[in-house]
Amino acid sequence: MALRNVVVEGDPVLRKTCRPVDEVTDRIRGILDDMLETMKASYGVGIAAPQVGIMRRMFIAIPDPENDPDGAVYMINPEIIEKSGSQFNEEGCLSVPGLVGTVERPEYIKIKGLDYDGTERTLEFEGFGAIVMSHEYDHLDGILYIDKATDIHEAVYEEEEEE
Repeated sequence: MALRNVVVEGDPVLRKTCRPVDEVTDRIRGILDDMLETMKASYGVGIAAPQVGIMRRMFIAIPDPENDPDGAVYMINPEIIEKSGSQFNEEGCLSVPGLVGTVERPEYIKIKGLDYDGTERTLEFEGFGAIVMSHEYDHLDGILYIDKATDIHEAVYEEEEEE
């Protein structure tokens, strides 16, 4: 595994639509391993392939970081097949460092795709899980959270708040 550079806003790669993964190979799994290491090193809860310069339809997300911080979900060629409800939450992004904004996302989503081993899975998420899965899914179509956000402002981190 290796740390990869995170592509930041302004790079045209982040605005392109990704191509499907033809086959889940050891090379694809190696990229996913690198993505997971990069995400964890950056204290993220999700990372999509274009954020490390790979234009393929795949991402990793941790839908319940409080209760299951190691519960990474791998989605290859994902498709959101159902969504409902609405929720507003503050979001940030590894590719838009230092900023956060309020984004409307579905309260519930059902998503299908291939997992790390290439097995098709259909998963359901509510609350934060629906947010992180939707956020990462958007990256695959060249959409950043700042395109949907209101009240974009500098992030305030807990250490700063305590001072």
